[in-house]
Amino acid sequence: MASDGDALEQHEKTKSSQTAMPHVDEPGLNAQAVGVRVNAGQINVVKSESSRSLGQIIRANVFTLFNAIIFIAMIVVLLTGQWKDAVFGCIIIVNTGIGIITELKAKRTLDKLSILVESDFLVHRDGRDELISHDQIVLDDLLWIRAGEQVPADAAIVKDYGLELDESMLTGESRTVSHSEGEEVYSGSVAVSGLALARVVAVGDDGYAAKLTAKAKVFKKTRSDLNEGINTILRVMTFVVVPLCVLLIWTQLGTVGGLQSAIQTGLWRQAVVAAVAGVVSMIPEGLVLLTSLNFAIAAIRLARQQTLVQELESVETLARVDALNLDKTGTITDGGIMFSELRVLNEDERREDLEQRLVDVCAEEQPNATGKAVAEGLPQIHPSSQVSQRIPFSSARKWSAAAFTDGSQWYMGAPELLLDRIEDGQSPQSQSARERIDTLIGQLTDESSRVLLLARNTDQDTASPSSDSHFADTHQLPGSLHPEALVVCTERIREDAKSTLAWFRDQGVRCRIISGDNPGTVRAIASKVELTGNREPRAMDARQLPDDIEELAEVLEHVDVLGRVLPEQKKAIVQALHARQHVVAMTGDGVNDSLALKEADLGVAMGNAAPATKSVAQVVLVDSKFSHLPDVVARGRQVMANMERVAGLFVVKTVYSALISIGVVLSAIPYPYLPRHITYIGSLTIGIPAFLLALAPNVSRYKPGFLKRVVAFALPCGIATGLSVLLTAWIIPFEMGWDLSNRADLAELRVVCSIVLFAMGIFVLARVARPLRSWRGILLLVFAAAGITGLFIPFIAKFFELSMPSGTTLLATLSALAVSACVFLFCVWLVPWALRIFSRRKMTR
Repeated sequence: MASDGDALEQHEKTKSSQTAMPHVDEPGLNAQAVGVRVNAGQINVVKSESSRSLGQIIRANVFTLFNAIIFIAMIVVLLTGQWKDAVFGCIIIVNTGIGIITELKAKRTLDKLSILVESDFLVHRDGRDELISHDQIVLDDLLWIRAGEQVPADAAIVKDYGLELDESMLTGESRTVSHSEGEEVYSGSVAVSGLALARVVAVGDDGYAAKLTAKAKVFKKTRSDLNEGINTILRVMTFVVVPLCVLLIWTQLGTVGGLQSAIQTGLWRQAVVAAVAGVVSMIPEGLVLLTSLNFAIAAIRLARQQTLVQELESVETLARVDALNLDKTGTITDGGIMFSELRVLNEDERREDLEQRLVDVCAEEQPNATGKAVAEGLPQIHPSSQVSQRIPFSSARKWSAAAFTDGSQWYMGAPELLLDRIEDGQSPQSQSARERIDTLIGQLTDESSRVLLLARNTDQDTASPSSDSHFADTHQLPGSLHPEALVVCTERIREDAKSTLAWFRDQGVRCRIISGDNPGTVRAIASKVELTGNREPRAMDARQLPDDIEELAEVLEHVDVLGRVLPEQKKAIVQALHARQHVVAMTGDGVNDSLALKEADLGVAMGNAAPATKSVAQVVLVDSKFSHLPDVVARGRQVMANMERVAGLFVVKTVYSALISIGVVLSAIPYPYLPRHITYIGSLTIGIPAFLLALAPNVSRYKPGFLKRVVAFALPCGIATGLSVLLTAWIIPFEMGWDLSNRADLAELRVVCSIVLFAMGIFVLARVARPLRSWRGILLLVFAAAGITGLFIPFIAKFFELSMPSGTTLLATLSALAVSACVFLFCVWLVPWALRIFSRRKMTR
């Protein structure tokens, strides 16, 4: 039988043929054995189940507390026949549609989650090789793992022909890995070079990649401070709305003569609409819609910058992040290698001559990664015509060679192999030289370099060119080599890594590199990109990490770089940071990162990442540029800062509506405005201005306490507005002698109260839009003018039942506006000022 080396050479020469595989004695499974396993379900099929069904997604977005309140209120108004007062219900359709579309997109992404590339694979059955699809592989199949293919199922190597695997997607370690016979290889690995025959030991859901997929394939809604704040407001208002709604209806029925009279006269419709006006006003429906729209617009803007946002709420998350965990391979480095330098070992040789020999040895028809790196690193040197014969690089040999017309033969390959052939290897002088070279190689490796040795065949120094045929046929290392230089390559660091990390440092975000590589290698990379600025990064081997989450959290406070990290440890690291109340973002490109990406507050995947990684991430950098992260942060900060600014407008409406409703119930007066009035006023003083303000540039850094600050702003403004409207509703009818049981007098009162409410809305908008010495001041004037102009446009005035007061009513309105301005100044400026003075004196004492 041919040797393994010869068999591999035969494979390399004929790999285009499906059947030209090395001879093996084992016949593999026969048709009957395959059929038994197929019937037993031992096939390589991974069950695909949705995170949530379409029906569940629709139910979750339709049947919400917000939708229930608005929908019931809309139905009640429609039953009265006053459809114009039910316009507010359209917001349900828009908001629910945005929510369903967003989650359906996430569902489709998760349903497509696949780590394994579906293609055809070569198996050995019944003594012959045959090509089958991915899902036809069965347990115990003999599988050929060929260069360029992804391992489709977990398997144990039966025969090895120099197989090298890239397992970075599973382990995070960027170096290729060789496996010997009997060792297990996992699904999801990629064969870089060589060949192997392996027996399948796990298929389908039992495979390593499938198990990782199952853990990652769980729908998780991104946490949103904005949505949580809004939901908190809705929950609080639920306890207020229901009893208040009942009291309002009862009160309004009383203002039209009681229940029996209201039913007989049909005035119950008026009472119900008035009560709904109070209920709807208390719900910040515009804030819910604006939040969804703002997220969607931010996502569209990021998409133009090659950043895909898969969950809208994640736009805001990076604005809150204070801990960023970075995967080395694919994030800091791009996975490729670059030529760094040529370390000359033989002082008798000129550097220029050695560089020429190096380029000539690497100038193969299909150079490997090192050959390409040398060509790119020494572009000024072109391959010469002096090469007469060459031995291409082989993963089985781990070296390549070239014979030159002057009779010399040069070899380049793994130092541990070539150093064994140092001339007179047992002499004390040679041993000393080898120790020096080993020490130098160790130092370079600790600095994250990949080192190869360039050596000359000293047995051929006096040989003639006629020995070339022997050189090409043997494919064996000569008995004596002389080390000439070390070829030093390093991982190619992304150009944007250093500047992006500096930006995050300036923003107070703690960055850590978490990798499956050697800790020394990762630390060297971290030092090059100045992960910790001028301070040297502190590295640690993940095998020394404690299992206890609290202990792990303490250790992480003093570590910048972690190497040899397992997928489960990456997830535990995120959990430990959460235990210390950190908001964590995680970047990655491998399957080994998927669990941590799912656990983090925000998962960021590179565009060239594994499908599973991109599927579980909330943000994907399509062109794999790390430098886009600051853009995501900036967009998140814009959303958070501007939404906090405009949220105050909506919560002010909630506060004053609740206060007015309570005042109406206690004083048993007709509600001072209609739902259509609040629609008109809200759109001009809250809805449209808020939308424009929310899109304005804003890079203010987010600080925790969104809801607290919004409520602190809304309470004084809301109380001032509510008191102003109530004082108008209580005093003006008395001064004007109006009978509110008369429809005309009630209509006039509601016009005056609406004007007062509009003026207070403009005051509040002025506070939110500060500073006004900019386009914001113009915005304020435009909406103030639009509100007044609407009173003189017949269609608008008739639809919204508004009119411009005249005569004594105009004087009463102006008086009400003056009183309202005083109330606003008192509540918004004087009371907070007095409280600050009081608190300072109290602290001094």
